[in-house]
Amino acid sequence: MTTKKPCCGKIISVSRRTDVPAYFSEWFFNCLKEGYVEVLNPYNQRQIRYVPLLPDHVQGFVFWSKNPRPMLDKLNLLSAYPYYFLFTLNPYGSDIEVNLPPKHTIIDTFKTLSDALGRERVIWRYDPVLFSDTIGIDFHIKSFEETAKQLSAYTGKVIFSYMDCYKKTETTLKTLRIKTPHEEQKMLIAENFSRIAQSYRLEIESCAENIDLAQYNIARARCVDPALFGRPGGKPPEYIKDKSQREFCGCTCSVDIGLYRSCRAGCVYCYAK
Repeated sequence: MTTKKPCCGKIISVSRRTDVPAYFSEWFFNCLKEGYVEVLNPYNQRQIRYVPLLPDHVQGFVFWSKNPRPMLDKLNLLSAYPYYFLFTLNPYGSDIEVNLPPKHTIIDTFKTLSDALGRERVIWRYDPVLFSDTIGIDFHIKSFEETAKQLSAYTGKVIFSYMDCYKKTETTLKTLRIKTPHEEQKMLIAENFSRIAQSYRLEIESCAENIDLAQYNIARARCVDPALFGRPGGKPPEYIKDKSQREFCGCTCSVDIGLYRSCRAGCVYCYAK
């Protein structure tokens, strides 16, 4: 028998589980219209959380996406809510990020979204940093600077992380000879990314990394950050570390919606397959 478990909405993460803005925006806006969303427990699909989506119940939305273009003409439907976008834009080709639009199209979407919301509400993610036979330190330094140059007028912050290897992606990554950089390479990338970010007046943070990069003026990120949800005349939500995330994740508590194994982007490194 399926059971429904009520849940207060609070901050809604849309989503670590799948790219809702790119592939399921119509579903999301239908849920918004209905005033709630049902969220399956990935470990027990007989358990469903009922998450209210009415403005009085939602402290804010965080949208995670590599291509939020399908949402651009519907942003007016979010006018009653605080929200911002975490926009991942990497330099990889279709061998690694299989089904994404061309980079120039993605960059155009980033700029259009920023023009609509303001640069402080569109945060660039360079995530994850990975190595292969043809992708190394020089590739990342060049790619990061080229992208920073194009986006610096459209965002105030970049968040990066290094690739983590998951059991479900291990075989594919080995076949493609993709690996995570070792610690010395990580530090060199961090040093150069920080230098480039500063030159373009971008704040730079690292996501869920267990190495301290403070010497390069790189803070630990709170990708889901209550400080970004303050309503006019009100206080932002309280910060409460999300214990369901990785040890070094700085995110505050939120509710992820959407389904795992539903994203169509086909990124070979993805943990959510």
